Amino acid sequence: MNASRKTQNLSEAKLARLLEYNLRLKELLDIPRTTVSDASTRLIDFCNNTRDPMVPSVWGPIDKKDDPFATSSGSGCCSVM
Repeated sequence: MNASRKTQNLSEAKLARLLEYNLRLKELLDIPRTTVSDASTRLIDFCNNTRDPMVPSVWGPIDKKDDPFATSSGSGCCSVM
């Protein structure tokens, strides 16, 4: 009797785990998805419309005031904090 009770408890525990896993999988189905073609189109649009100072061959020379990577001439020296 004790062995059958133990088997039943194991079966119930297995069933509970499977039901919980099934619920998590159902929740994953509700996550909104983006197709690869849509994501690649948005990435291409972003790259074509966003000026990149690291690629002057594509965008042409950039003014020093617009270049976030240009050294600032204000301090003239490095500062250590």
